[in-house]
Amino acid sequence: MNSSPKIIKKKKHLEMALQNIPGHINPKVELEQYSTPSIIASDVLWNAFRLGDIKNKKVADLGCGTGIFAKGTALLGARLVWGMDKDREAIEKAREISKKMSLQDIITYTSLDIHDISRDLNNKFDTVIQNPPFGSQSRSKRGADRVFMEKSLELSPVVYSFHMAETENFLEKYWNKLGSIITHKFYYHFPLPQIYHFHKKELKDIEVIVLRVERNRN
Repeated sequence: MNSSPKIIKKKKHLEMALQNIPGHINPKVELEQYSTPSIIASDVLWNAFRLGDIKNKKVADLGCGTGIFAKGTALLGARLVWGMDKDREAIEKAREISKKMSLQDIITYTSLDIHDISRDLNNKFDTVIQNPPFGSQSRSKRGADRVFMEKSLELSPVVYSFHMAETENFLEKYWNKLGSIITHKFYYHFPLPQIYHFHKKELKDIEVIVLRVERNRN
């Protein structure tokens, strides 16, 4: 019988817990899958926690992969967490890890394409956290991040979203076009390991921005 998870109260403890969550076993270039480092995930989640967007909240992790954000929010006291990803293999691994961490009663995972999320889930969450495809590879679907942006605001009034920092000006205009405002910006050096055949360097850093967005209330 699994015991109830212990709520984490310190950022360093959160990072330590997230370090044990494995990334994608078989990353798929067409989905542009890169695992978020625990040091970045813990910082984003801790900021969200301090802003009152996690504890006792209903949280959705869109494009969750193996569930680092879903599990992090659960460890910080989220009331309910839903993780979705198109990759069935990643979802199976996410479920397996959640069970080992005694989080299966808090987190539900679904293998689903972002386009197929039911309208019944609109406004069912307090917070969305997402790391959508950056659209930086020719094989990836261009504009995939826009679909995530649009869907996230349908599900929740508050969104934390990862993007390429170089697209910041476009992002501000597009989020505004969707009827939302950017309240906070967080910048990171996101390390990309050499996991795909077209990578020429063992490790490459890209500049990433995480935006906290609120849907306009009027």
